[in-house]
Amino acid sequence: MSSGLSFHVHENQSPDLTKDLKPDGCVQIAIPPRSHEPQSMQADPVDYMARAQWLRAVVLGANDGLVSVASLMLGVGAVGHSAKAMLVSGLAGLVAGACSMAIGEFVSVYAQYDIEVAERERRRQDGGKEEEEEANLPNPLLAAAASALAFSLGAVLPLLAGGFIRSWGVRVGVVCAVSSLGLAGFGAAGAVLGGANVLNSALRVLIGGWLAMLVTYCVLRVSGLVFGMHISSA
Repeated sequence: MSSGLSFHVHENQSPDLTKDLKPDGCVQIAIPPRSHEPQSMQADPVDYMARAQWLRAVVLGANDGLVSVASLMLGVGAVGHSAKAMLVSGLAGLVAGACSMAIGEFVSVYAQYDIEVAERERRRQDGGKEEEEEANLPNPLLAAAASALAFSLGAVLPLLAGGFIRSWGVRVGVVCAVSSLGLAGFGAAGAVLGGANVLNSALRVLIGGWLAMLVTYCVLRVSGLVFGMHISSA
């Protein structure tokens, strides 16, 4: 015995199957459309917020090292033409700045560590879960080392670029040029890693560094003229 019903299978966006029942006995079965791409093959979005903490520390440390040492060298150059004096001042700024950054970061992160440990002790419910969370606590020593390294990497650019040039004018020009390139590079790198606007970030860091170097040079230059300060090459 044959049936007068016929079946058609097709993809349909409508979940209402009663609309597909035809008066002529033809039944259309709607199935949900297939996804064009499996969910496992979809690229996970970049978590820029997770990068924010370490990105800020690295960019800030490198930028601070470059600006501090370049400004210090230009300030010394404003009251004397000695290449040795600029080199020694830059080296002293590198060592002192790296130690200061490391100690400051160690103290800051250790305070954060103590706060998080105390907070987890107050909310402790499960011992096993507490052991798993222990690995996520901040590391003060690692933070201090990273901060000191970032400062040193930034500081070494103007130090090596202009510390060994005999001519005062060329030395100052090279320090300014290399520092400008470094500032723009740090700003652009931070923007790329953080998903921000590259041009705006590079200009912001560059202009800030220029202002710091200009103010330092002008203050030391005026002070040298007022108080008769001069650094000889002897």
